[in-house]
Amino acid sequence: MFIENSDELAQNKLILLYIFEKIDYPITNSEITQFVLENNHMNYFLVQQYLSELVSTNFISIKTQDGNEYYNITNNGKKVLGLFEGRISINTKEIIDDKCSIKKQEKIKEKQIIGNYYKKNDVEYIVNLKVVENDNTIFTLSLNVVSNEQAKMICNNWRENPQIIYKDFIDILTKKQD
Repeated sequence: MFIENSDELAQNKLILLYIFEKIDYPITNSEITQFVLENNHMNYFLVQQYLSELVSTNFISIKTQDGNEYYNITNNGKKVLGLFEGRISINTKEIIDDKCSIKKQEKIKEKQIIGNYYKKNDVEYIVNLKVVENDNTIFTLSLNVVSNEQAKMICNNWRENPQIIYKDFIDILTKKQD
């Protein structure tokens, strides 16, 4: 046991349940660990201990998808959180709420802005860029490029600046030529 104070132990587990409740989508061990460590809620070893204990008490569940394990809060976890949420300070909840909101937006952006590539042959890579909104593809573009570096750069630029690139692309295509 890494913690001697049972109040702190309970509060830390409640913080984890609160994070799972607020994020509201399944996340990996590395994602929840990174979230907790970035916000200094507890150390790595405590996070791992509490996740294990929360799984064994059926307050969170693990599901495997595409070779990754995802954690999600269970109904039992939601009930416990509902009963004891008041033990988490308002300040801690506000910090978590803000960070969860940012994480949700990032996750939405990841699902909406897609940029990937693959090697077609020894001298060609195919880059696929896509914008998806409400499960509808509203923009897709495939490009042939000559190097892995070029393909990576295009995908990175696409992920970092999709609005600007999309707008410029549409502006160029809809501009009247003299």
